[in-house]
Amino acid sequence: MNSVSEKRVLVIAGLIIGAIAGFLVLAGNPANMGFCIACFIRDTVGGLGLHRAGVVQYIRPEIIGLILGAYVLSMIRGKHESKGGSAPITRFILGFFVMIGCLMFLGCPTRMILRIGGGDWNALFGLGGFAAGVGVGTFFLKKGYALQRSYVISKLESSLMPIGQIALLILLVAAPAFIFFSQKGPGSMHAPWLLSLVAGLVVGGLAQFSRMCTVGGFRDLFLFKQSPLLLGYIAILIGVFAVNISFGNFHPGFEGQPIAHTDGLWNFLGMGLAGFGSVLLGGCPLRQLIMTGEGSSDAAVAVLGLAAGAAFAHNFGLAASGTGPTANGQIAVAIGFVVAFIIAIVNTKRASA
Repeated sequence: MNSVSEKRVLVIAGLIIGAIAGFLVLAGNPANMGFCIACFIRDTVGGLGLHRAGVVQYIRPEIIGLILGAYVLSMIRGKHESKGGSAPITRFILGFFVMIGCLMFLGCPTRMILRIGGGDWNALFGLGGFAAGVGVGTFFLKKGYALQRSYVISKLESSLMPIGQIALLILLVAAPAFIFFSQKGPGSMHAPWLLSLVAGLVVGGLAQFSRMCTVGGFRDLFLFKQSPLLLGYIAILIGVFAVNISFGNFHPGFEGQPIAHTDGLWNFLGMGLAGFGSVLLGGCPLRQLIMTGEGSSDAAVAVLGLAAGAAFAHNFGLAASGTGPTANGQIAVAIGFVVAFIIAIVNTKRASA
């Protein structure tokens, strides 16, 4: 794919993804949350009973669709590569703390864009922190940071996460007694499951084909002084803004924004940690889901880390709320930065040795 075609694909994919996110809100998803990888993994973990925050429990079909969409299209395109074994514990820990950062901000990098497209100016602090975090991670990339190489693994092993998504879909539709669905709060707000699943499949396929990555946009800009990936970022913003402004869902301001808080410092630091950790992982939470579908067990381990971080955050009071961050959450973000710096330094020295 030449540079012109790459840019065209990114713009078209971004516009479609942004528009789909906007329409999912109209269909029932929480405001400014057509897609949120962090929030939807958290809800799914809650739906399985791994945390008991009653307002954020629901098996989100969008997550299922993202992984399966990437899996199917990568198979069709011959881009499915079964690889893994690269620093699994390190990747799990990084995924864990990326989620801690996201839940301090109350959204992943994708939701950060959607929040801006809905007029939530608090997300601009998150954008600044995200860019700064990616910049710090890029500094270590320039110094030689790298995790260990991946190895070829069996097709079965690389297919376990996609198979797991089918099991989750069965649980969602069957809704057995041991599954938890919120009766109020964000978890109770969702589009019809089939619509959400189809939306996830489409976005998963688009993200796989375009290699969409919110982290990659800033990383490549800092590394190479140019970044076609940023066009996809901007296109998502335009797509969701167009839907929001057309249907009266654009509400500019800082106060009273849905599922958001106004603490600029911790919005900045939460997304800073998410950006830093995502660079060290090699992709944002959305990209980790897509790479999982493409056959990477390394990405699958990072996704499991995200899930563990979500469960831990809500079981121990680390997640922020509309009223602001908790003291426990602030401590957890600080610890996350320390851990991320240690991982970055150790693996930079090791790679340079």
